[in-house]
Amino acid sequence: MNVLNFVNAFFSDSAHWQGYDGIPARLGEHVRYTLEALALAAAIGLPIGLVTGHYGLGGNALSLVATAGRALPSFGLLVLMTTLLGFGMLPVMIPLVVLAVPPILVTTYEAMRSVDPSPVDAARGMGMHESRILFQVELPVALPLILSGLRSAAIQIVSTATIAAYVSLGGLGRYIVDGLYQRNYEKVVGGATLVAALALVTLALFWALARAAVSPGVRRS
Repeated sequence: MNVLNFVNAFFSDSAHWQGYDGIPARLGEHVRYTLEALALAAAIGLPIGLVTGHYGLGGNALSLVATAGRALPSFGLLVLMTTLLGFGMLPVMIPLVVLAVPPILVTTYEAMRSVDPSPVDAARGMGMHESRILFQVELPVALPLILSGLRSAAIQIVSTATIAAYVSLGGLGRYIVDGLYQRNYEKVVGGATLVAALALVTLALFWALARAAVSPGVRRS
């Protein structure tokens, strides 16, 4: 059977649409893992990136941290965390957050540093508080790049959250791991197709978010 036949057989099987191991349930678990990891990574990366970018401090240190974070193997970190902390969500969240923080952190910093200094200097000259300058002058201009960092992080999490299945959790990775163990390649291909489709949906959602949140003047510049 070729790949298309595997895909057709997987999605046409009604058993794959029902119960705790059905596509809706596994997709819901995968989305939940992704949203939780992205929220945690954003809570860490965005404030640090915004503040350091605003003041122009720590660029080299952030690059070093980001490089170190990207160099860590997610699966190896999962095994280590599981060994230290046992089974559960925490050992899964740690490698996903470590994976997602660098693109958010570095892109946010670079986005803030790329803002034209002229309106920032004008705002300071008018006596605006630094927090107002950050959120009312710099952030609207930096938002497209910041969203691109969040988008990159989200795509990486969607792709990597399949590792949750290796420590007996759910998500779309369950099809891949169980399919490999059972030598059921229909299930493996079906799971991989679902992950790829979810990544494409994530791209579309961030495109729509950018269209809605970014000022038309900033989009054209």
